Amino acid sequence: MPSLPAEATWTALSWKLLPAALLSLSAVPLFALQEGIPGYGLLAAGVIIAAFIDRLLMRHLALIAAGMVIISLVPLNADLSLGHMALMGGALALAVLVPWLVSRFAYREDIIRFPVKTGRRWPLAAKLYLLGVVALGYLILPAYLINTGVYRNWPDASDPTIFWRLFVGVNGVGIWDELFFICTTFTLLRRHFPDWLANLLQAVIFSSFLWEIGYQSWGPLLTFPFALLQGYTFKLTKSLSYVVSVHLLFDLVLFLALVHSHNRDWLPVFLY
Repeated sequence: MPSLPAEATWTALSWKLLPAALLSLSAVPLFALQEGIPGYGLLAAGVIIAAFIDRLLMRHLALIAAGMVIISLVPLNADLSLGHMALMGGALALAVLVPWLVSRFAYREDIIRFPVKTGRRWPLAAKLYLLGVVALGYLILPAYLINTGVYRNWPDASDPTIFWRLFVGVNGVGIWDELFFICTTFTLLRRHFPDWLANLLQAVIFSSFLWEIGYQSWGPLLTFPFALLQGYTFKLTKSLSYVVSVHLLFDLVLFLALVHSHNRDWLPVFLY
């Protein structure tokens, strides 16, 4: 079957980009600005417009939208009361499960996967990258948290109960980020767009969510590149276990830096 001319291919791609971009941009008012009406409006517009352009795209955008709507229904903050942790944890779990269940059993697709055991050894470069992530976190996170004051978006972990709840919360959200933004959102968008474009679209949603979680001030200058790197790393490794390892190592430094930020005599090993 003859391929389409380059102009025709780009025209088709540009029309598909409109609804995908609307959905991606809806995360800014929905999560970062906490403006539900414009957020849901852009979200709905993206799915509806996709229905007139490409029905498969509409179905996949609807899956992403479903997850976004679910997580928008609960406050996304660092409230570490057991009730809020259970509510937020349930919403995050549903935001991953609903798209996967609909895709697998209603659409009869096998697109959304969570590849833990890939059967591949991590090469030396991948192991060195993990060390580099720790080093970058050590150099960047304390200065960011303390100099901007955003560490106050997370509670003081000097109480042992709060200490362990914060540890669980930070790591739990980190794992969820990879399940939803990378294994679900990025994977679905790659079915319709080049990898680099799908990665940009997911990174907007990823970094908007992290803004609401607490990465504010100049945080997007940190979180947006991180989201892009995670998408690119997943493309290279095809391994959920590897991108989760990257994220959890970064979050370990975040957790320790948060503890130090609230109690400067604890862990006095950071530079800022």
